[in-house]
Amino acid sequence: MPIALFALAIAAFAVGTSEFVVMGLLPDVARDLSVSIPSAGMLVTGYALGVTIGAPIVAIAIARVPRKRALMILISTFVMGNALCAVAPNYAVLMFARVLTAFGHGAFFGIGSVVAASLVAPNKRAQAMALLFTGLTVANVLGVPLGTALGQFAGWRTPFWVVSAIAIVAAVAVAVCLPNDIAMQRTSLAREFRVLRNPQVLFGLGGSALSSAALFSVFTYITPILEDVTGFTPHAVTIALLVFGLGLTVGSTLGGRLADWRLMPSLLALQTVLALVMVAFSVAMHEPIAAVITMFVWGVFAFAIVPPLQMLIVDRASDAPNLAATLNQGAFNLGNATGAWLGGTALAAGVSLSTLPWVGLICVLLALAVMGWSVLQMRRAAALA
Repeated sequence: MPIALFALAIAAFAVGTSEFVVMGLLPDVARDLSVSIPSAGMLVTGYALGVTIGAPIVAIAIARVPRKRALMILISTFVMGNALCAVAPNYAVLMFARVLTAFGHGAFFGIGSVVAASLVAPNKRAQAMALLFTGLTVANVLGVPLGTALGQFAGWRTPFWVVSAIAIVAAVAVAVCLPNDIAMQRTSLAREFRVLRNPQVLFGLGGSALSSAALFSVFTYITPILEDVTGFTPHAVTIALLVFGLGLTVGSTLGGRLADWRLMPSLLALQTVLALVMVAFSVAMHEPIAAVITMFVWGVFAFAIVPPLQMLIVDRASDAPNLAATLNQGAFNLGNATGAWLGGTALAAGVSLSTLPWVGLICVLLALAVMGWSVLQMRRAAALA
């Protein structure tokens, strides 16, 4: 793999750490800003909505900007947003800073995944995308647990300062390693948005949103679950998050290889396994060792599905890959927001933390239904042709 892909992965690590570390710090943020846990959880929803709304806007705004320069602009926005998170005096400013940071997120991964795919041979495209997204998984292996521990020790604001510094390093790496002459597909905005008339693209976006909702309806509240249901101490929560992150890293590599092998059968199989994992976690969360083992398996299959879904969108929207890949990041984060909202709404309505995996199961089954219907429609169209 080209060295430039590792530069992009460093940036992805910074983005992923910032996005997910707040979940491990929800109780600390809630106490410091005098808000409830569900209200603190809305910081996850706000970030996700920022990605969803901001991704297409930013993608259009920088559509004609050379790809390397566009990525540098997005990383710079990310640095400023995290610095503002670190100095936010109240909940409202912190929410604004999270949304500002999120605006660069979707376009970065959308454009970054297309750039990554362009740097390798056609039969390695999904694996190149998976390497980019490995930055996210390593963020969960190292960034989130260490950020959580650092936040608990030195205050929840400190991790955001550290992430800003890492993002600056990433910007330097991208500037040095990424080639200047990255090919750009010249197209009009009308042609780009015509991709949304393709039902198969819409099926893919729906599958991405529902898959993400399944994860975040539970994972947003993983710290309260592990502390109140499983009985973990804050230190044990950090270890559990580390194990989950290891699962995500394994899953990213697995998903890239499966997508380059057999795309749609892999997606359907991964969704089926995720449904079983949700059921298993509803039982395993009550016993510490079983909970940690299940979290590892959950991490593997929750992230194995990401590279295939991104590859699916790029393939089905070959006339407008940059916008489509960016919109898919918006779909993922719409799922993040929906999942966090579903979990928070359920808790506010009096549902127990131990019931949240069943909310995730419903989302997984809906995603499986959407992907299955997509396959049937493709086969029907092929038969008619």
